[in-house]
Amino acid sequence: MHPRSRLSRLDHAWFERVAAAHIPGADQALPALSRAADHSRLWLGAAAALTALGGPKARRAARRGLGSLALASLTTNVVAKYAVRRHRPSNDLVPFVRRPTKAPWTSSFPSGHSASAAAFVAGVALEAPRYGAILAPVAAAVAFSRVYVGVHYPGDVLAGCALGLAAAAVTCYWWPPRPPFVRDGRTRVEAPALPRGAGLVVVVNSGSGKGVPGRLPVDEHLRILLPEAEVLVREQGEDLMEVLDKAVVRAQGSAGVLGVCGGDGTVSAAASRAAGAGLALAVFPAGTLNHFALDAGAATFEDTAHAVQHGEAVRVDLAHVTDGEGAAVTDFVNTFSIGLYPELVRRREKLEGRIGKWPAAALSLLSVLRDATPLHLRIDGEPRTLWLLFAGNGHYYPDGLAPSHRPHLDEGLLDIRTVDADARLARTRLAISTLGVALNRSRVFHTQRVEKLSLDGLAEIDLLAHDGETTAAPDSLRLTKSRGALTVYSPAADLGEIRQQFLTATAHLAPPAGTPSPWQQLRSRGASQWPGRPTEPPDHTGPAL
Repeated sequence: MHPRSRLSRLDHAWFERVAAAHIPGADQALPALSRAADHSRLWLGAAAALTALGGPKARRAARRGLGSLALASLTTNVVAKYAVRRHRPSNDLVPFVRRPTKAPWTSSFPSGHSASAAAFVAGVALEAPRYGAILAPVAAAVAFSRVYVGVHYPGDVLAGCALGLAAAAVTCYWWPPRPPFVRDGRTRVEAPALPRGAGLVVVVNSGSGKGVPGRLPVDEHLRILLPEAEVLVREQGEDLMEVLDKAVVRAQGSAGVLGVCGGDGTVSAAASRAAGAGLALAVFPAGTLNHFALDAGAATFEDTAHAVQHGEAVRVDLAHVTDGEGAAVTDFVNTFSIGLYPELVRRREKLEGRIGKWPAAALSLLSVLRDATPLHLRIDGEPRTLWLLFAGNGHYYPDGLAPSHRPHLDEGLLDIRTVDADARLARTRLAISTLGVALNRSRVFHTQRVEKLSLDGLAEIDLLAHDGETTAAPDSLRLTKSRGALTVYSPAADLGEIRQQFLTATAHLAPPAGTPSPWQQLRSRGASQWPGRPTEPPDHTGPAL
């Protein structure tokens, strides 16, 4: 017997077995679930819920899930269904109550519903394995429902699932997922432990980013988590630097800890002052992207609040920019750039929420290169003609024009990336290398790790960009590092976004005055200890959310 015929017979036999099966409650639940997944409505709703209710990992997971779903849907419905035309199974054996009201007319192979379900959940799991584990049974039920309602053979469903998983894997090629919680990549240090935030002085920049989407007002959120902290809210019209200077004086006279709530620009200003005053820094991420907080391991308010109460912190470098005479220009905790990079980042950030960081970087690069004017300058005395220069405070991964994360924060090195403009067909070669994800092998793209860098002949350059802000550029610049200059609060273990969301939600149900909230009661027993469990905290080596 021909192998294909044998597989076809087996496929038909399994379909008949499922058609004849009767699972209690499934005749109502599975058809409804199958309809909910029509046109990916179920997964669009799941992505919306993750974005609105989850933390940073949930939002990244939702974006990757949608990107994987779009790729799987395109491959399945535009390519695979037309390449393999297979008739739908006869639903004569399927009870009438389970049949869809409108029979599908497209090819049975592969199952588009199964491909979308597998792609979305696999994409979510790549960024947040625990969220993926929650959604996996729903995806499996959707895939099984397509056989149960009589519109697909089991082989169609398996092929669809395989396509969906492949689509999720392919997204990693252009858009590498952020690694899970880094246990050993950061240098752990001790910092003052402040139970309930006593002695902490926090500056809240009310104008930063988008705040905390779908949650409490920022100052109220802080007071729930750290009720004894002093919160200074910088209102519209107030000078942020003056508020920070005032907070530094108060922190020096208290516990020696400065807190800051805002985006990367606000954090950078606070970090410079904390390092100069010898203060530990507590970062509460309330900006649009919060790159520094993510790299430091304090992705949520709850992460930072736990670290502050338990004295857990990491060592972080601070990068400095001075002019040719040695006068301070600015400091940065993330990145510095001149040339096209600021505009490239601005355009990329508009697109990356929809198509992912790497595709957005490629399209944005093509866009800015159209109107580009090369820069003529000297780098460490050597004349260069560049499209752009990027400097990272530490080694960023991956290489290329869409760096996303730093596993180490105190290496004492600057991550320098340049794109030459004087090579033959430089723009064309750069565009081809970027689209082919081979930029690190391009001869017009160069990287190096250095302790310091000098830039001269900058008369053509008006602005330099640093941590989302811009500053007027002098004719000469010097980039240096202070290794380990900052002590930044960061939890020693992954606390888990789902648990954090639960604890904050229950704490928001205001208890009577003087009664510790559920969040405070559980935190007082340790981050990993729950009622009814042993007092010894478990090992936190599992996957991060």
